[in-house]
Amino acid sequence: MGRTNPTYRDALRAIEERWATFRRALRGRDQPRFDRLFEYARAHADASGLLNHQTPLLPALVSIDLEQEARLEDHEERLAALERRVSEPEDESSRPAADRDTGGAE
Repeated sequence: MGRTNPTYRDALRAIEERWATFRRALRGRDQPRFDRLFEYARAHADASGLLNHQTPLLPALVSIDLEQEARLEDHEERLAALERRVSEPEDESSRPAADRDTGGAE
């Protein structure tokens, strides 16, 4: 027996098709960003399908939010690591010899 209801992935594909005109109207630089949003939604299609929500766009939006939250968290961690590296006192052995204090008079 076949399914009587479309799968979540089918519903997501239909949403993407309905938004195709919008996508085409976007500037070229924004089209890959738009596509990425649907990649994020597809990444959580299993969980969204289990939810079986009557409005499939809502789980897609939450999936997009989850992926963007993960990206934001990653950027924050990388920024914190870079800030730590910049604020650490520089190790004498890592500085070039010309920059080290020779201890003698010039």
